[in-house]
Amino acid sequence: MKYIYILLLLFLVSISCKNETLLTFETLFIEDKTCENCPVVTIDIPKALEKNTISKNINTALQEEIIALLNFDEATNVNSIKTAIASFNEGYTKLKDKFPEESTKWEAVINGEVVYENKYILTIALDSYIFTGGAHGYSVKRFLNFNKKNGAELENWELFNTNFDFEKFAEIKFRIQEDIPQDTPINYTGFMFEEDSFYLPENIGFTKEGIQLLYNQYEVASYADGPITITIPYNEANKYLVTGIKN
Repeated sequence: MKYIYILLLLFLVSISCKNETLLTFETLFIEDKTCENCPVVTIDIPKALEKNTISKNINTALQEEIIALLNFDEATNVNSIKTAIASFNEGYTKLKDKFPEESTKWEAVINGEVVYENKYILTIALDSYIFTGGAHGYSVKRFLNFNKKNGAELENWELFNTNFDFEKFAEIKFRIQEDIPQDTPINYTGFMFEEDSFYLPENIGFTKEGIQLLYNQYEVASYADGPITITIPYNEANKYLVTGIKN
């Protein structure tokens, strides 16, 4: 009985230590409906609660992403989510005043969630849908990666020991997934890589399944093709990752 008690205690301690490495978040939900005919803006993102550098950087990075999505007047000083929403509404009002017969109600839906976290790194996926008229809206997904040791937001090139080596490996995996023969041009089956050369996407994120490469709509394929994703398991990707962020 004493032996079982010790094992249980050690298990609880290990769980406690593991949880201590995780950050604490609450949901920041904003829904703006200024008037019946005004744009509808819905924002649902995580907000880091710790009083430290990484939490500050996470919240700042998310705010900057939302400002970039909603700001329709670069001449205006937009420095908060509230003023970004106001800029979005003003952009719609100006268009409606100029073309009252053509304007349709604008919409912005922005959702964020923590998709991966260990003691080294944290990844947030930010999904957005923006409609400002036309045949359809525009959906885009962004990965934000943070180094939990120093609190810095990571650029893609900072994730790998040698970016070129990972890019060559990723191309092989991409060709296999998309049924592109290894000895043919990358655009052989209809992709639209510039200069017919493979390159990594702007969005690379950590997920539970592995490193995910995400090409948003229009990036390397048509709108009808939708986003293109490829997930590389950690047992294959770890040798390319820099020390300190490995799974």
